[in-house]
Amino acid sequence: MIRHFLPLLFPMMEIVECTIFRVTRDADFAVSDEADDLLEAVELELRRRRFGEPVRVEVSGSYSAHMLEELKSGLDVGDDQIYLVPGLLDLSKLDELAALDRPELKEGQWVPVVPARFVSEDGDALFAELKKGPVLVHHPYDSFARTFESFVRTAARDPRTVAVKTTVYRTSEDSPHVPALIDAAEEGKQAVCLVELKARFDERRNIEWSRALESAGVHVVYGFPSLKIHAKATLVVRREADGLRRYAHVGTGNYNAVTARLYEDFSLFTGDPEITADLAELFNYLTGFGRPQAFRKLLVAPFTMRPALVEHIRSCAAAARAGKEARIRIKINHLADEEIVTELYAAADAGVDVEIFARTTCTLWPRKTGGKEDIRVRTLLGRFFEHSRFFIFEADGESTYLLGSADLMPRNLDHRIEILVPIEDARSQRELARTFDSIMEDTRWSWALRADGTWQRVRGKKGRAGQNIHGALMRRARARARRAGAGSPSR
Repeated sequence: MIRHFLPLLFPMMEIVECTIFRVTRDADFAVSDEADDLLEAVELELRRRRFGEPVRVEVSGSYSAHMLEELKSGLDVGDDQIYLVPGLLDLSKLDELAALDRPELKEGQWVPVVPARFVSEDGDALFAELKKGPVLVHHPYDSFARTFESFVRTAARDPRTVAVKTTVYRTSEDSPHVPALIDAAEEGKQAVCLVELKARFDERRNIEWSRALESAGVHVVYGFPSLKIHAKATLVVRREADGLRRYAHVGTGNYNAVTARLYEDFSLFTGDPEITADLAELFNYLTGFGRPQAFRKLLVAPFTMRPALVEHIRSCAAAARAGKEARIRIKINHLADEEIVTELYAAADAGVDVEIFARTTCTLWPRKTGGKEDIRVRTLLGRFFEHSRFFIFEADGESTYLLGSADLMPRNLDHRIEILVPIEDARSQRELARTFDSIMEDTRWSWALRADGTWQRVRGKKGRAGQNIHGALMRRARARARRAGAGSPSR
């Protein structure tokens, strides 16, 4: 549009050349451990971010050598920082095309189902369900609005609720998560929110939320300058007939109502006394700085997660060396930790069946032995954004299932507060195992990592329709809802 109307913007002048370019600047910033006020320090760094050093210049359309030299000189960048893009610079603007009312050109809208145990929004009924046992839900197949959002809204207005404590890493403008905390505080309940001010590119929104929370009387904690709070957890304390009881939510995804419709994630709701006690102690640590002595069931980074994961991998390797069956299945976003990669290679050498789903980064490559690759690595790009992280370790008939927010990277294991929660009930374990096996067998949207470091598209057998993991999980969710007699939410 601007290019077309340049003669009106510059009347009486000759337009010699027009080039579209975009500058990416260094968005990293460091907050000193000596900062007196973390909120003010982050706000100052946000103002400085606009003047960060250019790290990349993308140029699209027609351009001359002279124009490129002008850009390099004006922005003080080198040849290796210039990227010539044969197309649109900002693909996110294609959302405007996708938003056009042309249903014949789109896939049908997916309406998440309501798990049977979340049909009632009555406080006593909901928490009575969690007393019976844990509930594992799978987004976006299961509704985020009628599970997690219902959980926090119900807790906030429930007269039996004593306290609500939660974390905010990334959230959306229209999410009821934070307003529910405000409602709880205004009704006299203890409300605590751990706000991560350093969530990249969400800093401004989190600052705004934190001020709204503080003005409503919520106890807001910003964490540590050098330690991001990346865990996704909410703790509810209720006064019941038999005394105080805790209930918890631990998830793999952000508390964001918008991305929850597109991102694949798992949520665990539980009243397990040991898990909730661990979570209570973690919140006490984050709000009071007194380090917990030990955790009962949770694996928490940067304290216990790394050594526990290494021990699980080594146990599988030891079982394989002893001639026992051993298998490791890991679903993550990023695998780039040198120690973990080394341990996984050692496990594969010992005979462990190692399978990895890595959505983005994977520094562990399969190796060819006897004409066969020793490790299976898959990735997938389909209708939904694969975002959940979970781990399955099997050694000599014993299984450990873990679910949480952590990727296998040094930043997650050593420099963030992360949580992995054990999944102990058989039904939920079967759901995780079935999901993993299904995604590894997808032949519609998947790629396999090869021993030479290249990705190869996974194809189904000739003449057969490809297996579509997202379509299969949508059908499974509908069937589950029909069997339970549950309906679908309005969003």
